[in-house]
Amino acid sequence: MSSNLELAYKLACEKYAEYGVDVAKAVEALNKISLSIHAWQGDDVVGFEDTNHALTGGCQVTGNYPGRARNSEELRQDLDLALSLIPGKHRVNLQGHQVDKMLPGVDRDAFTIENFSGWLDWAKAKGIGMDLAPAFYSHPKLDNGLSLSHPDKGIRDFWVNHGIACRKIGAEFGKALGTPCISNFWAPDGFKDKPADAFAPRQRLAESLDRCFAEAIDPAFERDAVEAKLFGIGTESCTVGSHEFYMLYAPSRNKMLCLDSGHFHPTESIGEKLSAIFTFMDEILLHVSRGVRWDSDHVTTINDELLAIARESVVYGYSDKIHYALDYFDASINRIGAWVIGARSFQMALLIALLEPHCMLWDAEGKFDFTSRLALQETAKSLPWGAVWDYFCASNNVPTGAGYMAAIKDYEKKVLLNR
Repeated sequence: MSSNLELAYKLACEKYAEYGVDVAKAVEALNKISLSIHAWQGDDVVGFEDTNHALTGGCQVTGNYPGRARNSEELRQDLDLALSLIPGKHRVNLQGHQVDKMLPGVDRDAFTIENFSGWLDWAKAKGIGMDLAPAFYSHPKLDNGLSLSHPDKGIRDFWVNHGIACRKIGAEFGKALGTPCISNFWAPDGFKDKPADAFAPRQRLAESLDRCFAEAIDPAFERDAVEAKLFGIGTESCTVGSHEFYMLYAPSRNKMLCLDSGHFHPTESIGEKLSAIFTFMDEILLHVSRGVRWDSDHVTTINDELLAIARESVVYGYSDKIHYALDYFDASINRIGAWVIGARSFQMALLIALLEPHCMLWDAEGKFDFTSRLALQETAKSLPWGAVWDYFCASNNVPTGAGYMAAIKDYEKKVLLNR
């Protein structure tokens, strides 16, 4: 670590101390926050099944930047580089079709840990945890935009069995890796135009989910979450698994609620929901993304929404109750760069939140001195968090600033452009 960086950090600590902030404590807290890095950024949510399933269910990815991972081995190679450039220790999140290998005659409804054996071996070697989400999309059984809520029981059975299979695979991950696998259930079911009957599909969705979760699994190995959505491509008028549906389903079934920052109205902040939710729930899953004008998954950047999510998730001591995950995909830029930029941006937002002079803010608020509160909130924006971030990166032996781009560009030249 350079002397200039250490000096800048020392001066930052002194400045923050004037506002009652313990910088070392904030850095220690950030080091404990693990992000679940979304593997599907590396393969454009295509998966690795040996069939040519159509991309359905609103998961289309924009762009055709060279070097998309074509199999799980290439994806793991890309993740190795990304993880080496993101400070801290993190985990990886898979979609249910990102198999390591296919077995003859075995479709998604019968996947086992054998289909993901390469992932398990890799995670063991790296000493990281794995998460897994069923893929209720990009398959002929997503019929007329419906999976778990389809009126045909045979189609529902297929998808229910896929959900059951993924939970069992997740439990195997958890047992082998010593950290529970988060199994997140999101289904794209919905209607492009307003349905005549929106009630029956929701009844069927609830019944199908109940069947998926019927088998009790030790939470030390596997945990379940359910994720809502406002709308998607082809489901503009009605999403069966809406926010209201899952806000009631999750606590009634003792499941985690998953909030995705790309799944709400552009003027709606999920950060503002956290204090309300934690009044009644003990644990949630966050999918951190960036919506732009509509339901989309852009690379996270330090904007007001990201700062609000980070602030609301740490200032009340919620960080041990939140499973942090990323969920975006952009094929118009270098995919590894997208991973690293997005993850580091969220970590920076978390650091800014951890460095907030919240004791002084709460004191002013407690005295109804809202003028001083506003002055402190604005002053906090200019405090030297950047020097603390550089120190955090250097302490984790990753490049500071945008220095990580040199490794990404070198990898692009040697590996990605040759695929």
